[in-house]
Amino acid sequence: MSDAPSATGAPGFDDLTRDIADVPAVEVITTVAVHLMSAAAVNLGLAEDGERHKDLDEARKLIQALAGLITASATEIGSYHAAPLRDGLKSLQLAFREASLVPDEPGQGPGEKFTGPVYG
Repeated sequence: MSDAPSATGAPGFDDLTRDIADVPAVEVITTVAVHLMSAAAVNLGLAEDGERHKDLDEARKLIQALAGLITASATEIGSYHAAPLRDGLKSLQLAFREASLVPDEPGQGPGEKFTGPVYG
């Protein structure tokens, strides 16, 4: 496989591999966390035209994954990066509880097996 850009100008596989190798792990982890947060917010109906995109089942899965990622990586990415991610996670967990017709019991909401019960 060539490392030259394709005829369409898109980078080749070798270029992409080299680029990702240059990205620090903390940046990859925080970027993934931000994407999970954004997707969860949309599925909670918090985006513009939110009710049209609201899907609490999808939001639950995304918040659960986000909580696992943040909990597992907190010692690796340090408090400077983990603290705002934890704050965002808590906000999403509270928004989920508020959006639910029948809220989960404390400790049973999305991600709470990793974070413990979340209270407003």
